[in-house]
Amino acid sequence: MSGVDSLLTETDAPTTHVHDVIDVRDLPPPEPLTLTLETLADIEDGVLVQVNDRVPKHLFPRLDERGFDYEAVERDDRVVTAIWRA
Repeated sequence: MSGVDSLLTETDAPTTHVHDVIDVRDLPPPEPLTLTLETLADIEDGVLVQVNDRVPKHLFPRLDERGFDYEAVERDDRVVTAIWRA
């Protein structure tokens, strides 16, 4: 996905393995949250990257509860959030 790699370098996410990139910009709420959490359930290691049109503020408390680290980078047209296990 164009530009995702360069935005990931601005985060503290591990650079060893990007497991999956999901683009949820066209999904209505709460589908981005649901899809992201479902995808994370299948990932044991690596980084999940969510591309959204807004900061996924409702996702962050759920990630905290599940023990994930995350960092979001905002740009004019998208927000890229890297999610990984601490």
